[in-house]
Amino acid sequence: MANLKKIKTRINSIKSTQKITRAMKMVASAKVKKFENRVKASRPFTFELEKIFYRLLHSVDDIETKETNFKAPINNYPVLLEERKIENVGLLIITSNKGLSGAFNANLVRYTLKTIKDYQEKGIGCELFIIGQKGYNSLKRLSDEYGFKITNKYLNFAETPTSSHALTVASDMARSFVNGDIDSMEIITTRFRNMMSYSVERWDILPLDEIDFDYTHENFSDMEIEPNAPSVLAEIVPLFISSIIFQAMLESIASELASRMTAMSAACNNADEMIQKLTIEFNKVRQAMITQEITEIVGGSNAIKNKV
Repeated sequence: MANLKKIKTRINSIKSTQKITRAMKMVASAKVKKFENRVKASRPFTFELEKIFYRLLHSVDDIETKETNFKAPINNYPVLLEERKIENVGLLIITSNKGLSGAFNANLVRYTLKTIKDYQEKGIGCELFIIGQKGYNSLKRLSDEYGFKITNKYLNFAETPTSSHALTVASDMARSFVNGDIDSMEIITTRFRNMMSYSVERWDILPLDEIDFDYTHENFSDMEIEPNAPSVLAEIVPLFISSIIFQAMLESIASELASRMTAMSAACNNADEMIQKLTIEFNKVRQAMITQEITEIVGGSNAIKNKV
């Protein structure tokens, strides 16, 4: 009877867990569609903004300025757009705050460590800006082993990203860039493909020579800039940087929700299989116990008859 009780307890435990995984799957399914729409709606804007920004740079002969009183480091476009030797890379890692999303965070951490190792082999250091509790916890434990520095962490931006969150991150990275702590700005994130797949990617922000568009049919000379190029650049550079970061944040959360939905769906299916196997085992054990009891009764009855 103790064996039956143990099996029954396991079945009830798995059923309770299945209720949780099924609920998480339903929540992820409801949210992922919303963020899928946001991702698809924001992609054209981000691409067109990059295109306009690149055209603006080609229309300006000289971006040097004597102005030194910028509102913030992110407005200091002469420094942000200058070419420099890359000795330290600023990596923005976008992960999630919650687990139970399959290999989503593990893939990002693994890709980050590989990127850091590749840069270190070239003699280039890395400073990390991390969005998400899971990524921060994992990379913090490995910082001494792999020899990188975590400059900033953002633990409240992963679940509900906004443009103001992206601007905060962009401002922090721009400050490090202007101060000379980093010489490039890159993002390690996931690109949302569909409900079933995503890909881990590295996006370049600065320096701008990494940006490549096909402008063979564009005419840069017909672009009029009002009131003047410096004032426009001082406003569009922060928008350019923050829009890429915001797009990366949207892509990441959509990928995370899709990964969680897939993982919870697999968990529900596995729970069904385990319940089915345990139920069969439960029935076999019960049948064996009943058979044994019948055998004992029959044996006892025969023994009494023989004595009589």
